[in-house]
Amino acid sequence: MPKSRRLKLVISYDGCDFSGWQSQKQGNTIQDNLEAAFERVCGQRLTVTGSGRTDAGVHALGQCAHVDVPAAQFVADRWLKALNGVLPQTIRILRARFVPKSFHARFSAEGKVYRYRIINGLVRPPLEIGRAWHIAALLDRDLLERAAVVFGGQHDFAAFAANRGKEERSTTRTVKYVRMTSRRDLIEIEILADGFLYKMVRLMVGSIVRCALGKESLQSIEMRLERPSRAASRFVAPAAGLYLVRVRY
Repeated sequence: MPKSRRLKLVISYDGCDFSGWQSQKQGNTIQDNLEAAFERVCGQRLTVTGSGRTDAGVHALGQCAHVDVPAAQFVADRWLKALNGVLPQTIRILRARFVPKSFHARFSAEGKVYRYRIINGLVRPPLEIGRAWHIAALLDRDLLERAAVVFGGQHDFAAFAANRGKEERSTTRTVKYVRMTSRRDLIEIEILADGFLYKMVRLMVGSIVRCALGKESLQSIEMRLERPSRAASRFVAPAAGLYLVRVRY
């Protein structure tokens, strides 16, 4: 009999009160809270591996992770109920199931979908605090959409990535679509790509918004995709408007 089985988790969280996904010394991250919950449930510290990092303040509707759990302890649904019973209410495991050991939350992923939410109006609804970027100045929505479309396809996104402290093996990514929807004051930009660099979505949205405000041209975005340089002036959109929607396998 195997000593452990691999459990796949789909997790949702409100990122406002956490220091991102990745484990840190102060222990106030999503990964730290999950690993502490496993320790409370089964009496041992287990390593939870996520599909990738999300920054402080970033939310998730469908983050994915895996963990190797004692084989004979619980069925998958029992793990879900037990963990949700000890986790903070702002972190919920939505689904749990056993998968083959060949599955890896990060390396098996084929793509991710992120959504960025903007409130474009004079007044920010109080329930949107920490959950959307409030921009009072009128955005040119036609120009916003045209700027978003520029990012589609395969590009070197070095100009739309922040330095995490280590060199990326490749900064080329394929953006399969960028979709913009708007309903009154709410604007949502959804992006599907085969992978994302550090702060890539927030830098993309920053440029898209600057373009819609008349502070950056479409040609400037195109040039930075064709001839990437981190030396150009850049703006990072706030973390609070960003959501990891789902991970594709």
